[in-house]
Amino acid sequence: MSWLLEPSGATEKFLVMFVAILLFVAVMSLVLFVVDRPKRIPNWVVAIGFVGVPLAFLLYGLIRPTLITVWNSFFDDTSTEFVGLDNYVTAFTQPQFQKVLLVTAAWVILAPLLSTVIGLVYAVLVDRTRFEKAAKALVFIPMAISMVGASIIWGFVYEFRPEQAGIQQIGLLNQVLVWLGMPPQQFLIGQPWNTGFLIVVMIWIQTGFAMTVLSAAIKAIPDDIVEAARLDGLHGMQMFRFITVPSIRPALVVVLTTIAMATLKAFDIVRTMTGGQFGTQVVANEFYTQAFRQNNQGLAAALAVVLFILVIPIIVYNVGQMRKAEDIR
Repeated sequence: MSWLLEPSGATEKFLVMFVAILLFVAVMSLVLFVVDRPKRIPNWVVAIGFVGVPLAFLLYGLIRPTLITVWNSFFDDTSTEFVGLDNYVTAFTQPQFQKVLLVTAAWVILAPLLSTVIGLVYAVLVDRTRFEKAAKALVFIPMAISMVGASIIWGFVYEFRPEQAGIQQIGLLNQVLVWLGMPPQQFLIGQPWNTGFLIVVMIWIQTGFAMTVLSAAIKAIPDDIVEAARLDGLHGMQMFRFITVPSIRPALVVVLTTIAMATLKAFDIVRTMTGGQFGTQVVANEFYTQAFRQNNQGLAAALAVVLFILVIPIIVYNVGQMRKAEDIR
């Protein structure tokens, strides 16, 4: 039965998949059978019958790893000796990790703000225009691309070739610089601007999400409010400032917090484009490096916990704003 717990080949992995499917079907059939047999059954039994199994998997697959990670963060690199808060002290006091936190903060501030602003402006500009659908599709397409794929695309955009006779630039930006009579630049190496060039990739991906949500929110503004504002003499920027933005505030909060959470987990872009070198390291990539490159399990767990704690206030604020929006409705 070792193949069931540790499948090695493709055949064994397929067998494990079929066993998992059969187990799921058997469990659900049992639940439905037990729930359906008695004529009179308390509602709480029915609720447990349907929610119990997913809740058990949630506890095992989500809560259990979280608790194990928190526990491991209080141990040394081999997870054998208790070191208390030493890993957290290291994460917040050593210059190497302080820079990681600073770079991560730049990501969390710049990517959500710029993605939301660009998405909002674009949604307002293309709203009810003749080419609205095509224009929105162009901005939304990057959302369909994986972050690794987007990183490869932008890697070609930033590609650098030495300025020598007979060597042509293949990177779009450097070719533009050459056309303008300027020397080519190593965009992914020069600090601190290389972090900005990586953030551009995240903005390129997330702007489509922001535009889609905000465009739907703009279209949901009641026409009588818009007409009343026009009768009061509001047009252009005044309409945008005093009517559009306040009306879509809940959607703005959702977009900002959602992109902020996605940005905190930014791993693919940094891993693919720079590997965390040249001062571009972020928390998500650092705890991967500590866990699988440096084999420092304690510090890696501490960084994962820090990342988790950073996400919690955003989630709490997001849920609070959604409840306020529901109360207003």
